[in-house]
Amino acid sequence: MTLGTDIAQKLSEVVDTDIRIMHVCGTHEAAIAKYGVRSVLPPQMKIVMGPGCPVCITPQGEIDAACELAERGCIVCTYGDLLRVPGSKTSLEHVKGDVRIVQGITKAVEIARQNPDKEVVFISVGFETTVPTVAATLITNPPENFSILVSHRLVPPAMKWLMEQGEADLHGFILPGHVCAVMGYHEYDQFKVPQVVAGFEPEDILLALLMLAEQIKNGEAKVENAYPRVVTYEGNVKAQNLMKEVFTPSDVEWRGFPVIPDSGLALKPEFEAFDAQKKFDLVYEKITKKDGCICDRVLRGLADPSDCKLFGKACTPRVPVGPCMVSHEGACRIWYQYQQKR
Repeated sequence: MTLGTDIAQKLSEVVDTDIRIMHVCGTHEAAIAKYGVRSVLPPQMKIVMGPGCPVCITPQGEIDAACELAERGCIVCTYGDLLRVPGSKTSLEHVKGDVRIVQGITKAVEIARQNPDKEVVFISVGFETTVPTVAATLITNPPENFSILVSHRLVPPAMKWLMEQGEADLHGFILPGHVCAVMGYHEYDQFKVPQVVAGFEPEDILLALLMLAEQIKNGEAKVENAYPRVVTYEGNVKAQNLMKEVFTPSDVEWRGFPVIPDSGLALKPEFEAFDAQKKFDLVYEKITKKDGCICDRVLRGLADPSDCKLFGKACTPRVPVGPCMVSHEGACRIWYQYQQKR
């Protein structure tokens, strides 16, 4: 008997009532779909997706601002995942301008040094995982023609908002291993709900689910770590201090969500020269959803991708209608790729 089979057997013995577990990491959804984790779960246990894809929760107003910068003649540097995310009128893939795919901020700075007569803007998107590298780069004093469009989001405030709404009827959370590797998991002590940090192998996820099921059965609500080979309680304190030196929490909108207090990051005054929004006087417009896309409901754990009437028809990875069909961390893209079933 393999480890995964053994854990699945124990799960079937522990779970004796309906349980809804949410993960907040797109990489977890990719692993769950790829390895068929749902197929070995007890029928009473359901895993739902949360806002775990940073590309998916980037509002259309920020995509529109990035497209506007390209149209103004800036060199816009972006991760490839963001290229096809629809704005209200176009995407970075189709906008008229100089848009370049980079692996990270250091390449964008290199492009700025190579093009001193052009403004270069890096779309700085991501959860806590990508922030330390950005902070470390800004501390090195990049060239004056370089700036960033800050689109970072923080996971705990979004979890708090979801729990306050109570709309998804959640019994526990799988915590994101990548984020917790940087931030630790001390921030999650505030939530009196079963939570387990998980890695990304199928056995990691099954173990986290078993630990959650045991907490729920025993009436417990605590934070446990099923990923100790990578994650510690304190996290990477040096990386956290870098973040605090450059950024401060801010109230921001998430696509599919309202403005969530302290769920984003803004540059501190001493680094505002690198703030593209201020430098180019950009306004993030609030865009009202008009199409039939249900990405907002998928990101809140209220629907599966296959519930959408556009899924796999009008909306595909090549021609996406909503952001969840774009990124490799997007639930719709993952379900399309692996033909995931409920």
